[in-house]
Amino acid sequence: MTPIQKTGLKLAGVGVLMASLSFAAVPFYSWFCRVTGFAGTTSVADGPSDEILDQTVIVRFDASVAAGMPWTFRPMQRTMEIRIGETGLAFFEAINPTDHVVAGRASYNVTPDAAGGYFTKIACFCFEQQVLQPGERVEMPVSFYVDPEMTRDAEGRFVKEITLSYTFYQTDLPQEQAALVPAAAGATD
Repeated sequence: MTPIQKTGLKLAGVGVLMASLSFAAVPFYSWFCRVTGFAGTTSVADGPSDEILDQTVIVRFDASVAAGMPWTFRPMQRTMEIRIGETGLAFFEAINPTDHVVAGRASYNVTPDAAGGYFTKIACFCFEQQVLQPGERVEMPVSFYVDPEMTRDAEGRFVKEITLSYTFYQTDLPQEQAALVPAAAGATD
């Protein structure tokens, strides 16, 4: 093999490696954010905290919809004061004012970032796609707690207020529901 062929083979190998890493970057970043709470990514738990402190934190709730999403979406309470480790239950309202079925999924984050890994969801409407019928109004719950470990974190111990934000994006209807929508109406507008 000539030196030019060896160099070409090495460059092709580097290209394949870089392409592979680019495909792995998104799931790796998602995993990293979930594990560390980076960028306000919350934790998920199967049940309530084992420890409840006397210290409280104020949780603020924020809701918005992405461009093109026809729903009305809002928190049913703006703030809640809870003890750290105590399970909180908040509700958000979504309304589909259109004359057709609309599906959506909520993305979320927590600020400040120092609280992200300690804000723990037990159950949330954001874990699944939501489908609203024409004119339907729903109240969607989120059950959560702030992990007491936050009070032992160098940055987290100074957090007194946490904002939980959701943005709903329109998504394609599930196949079984899309099949029921007449072709003239269209699955999504």
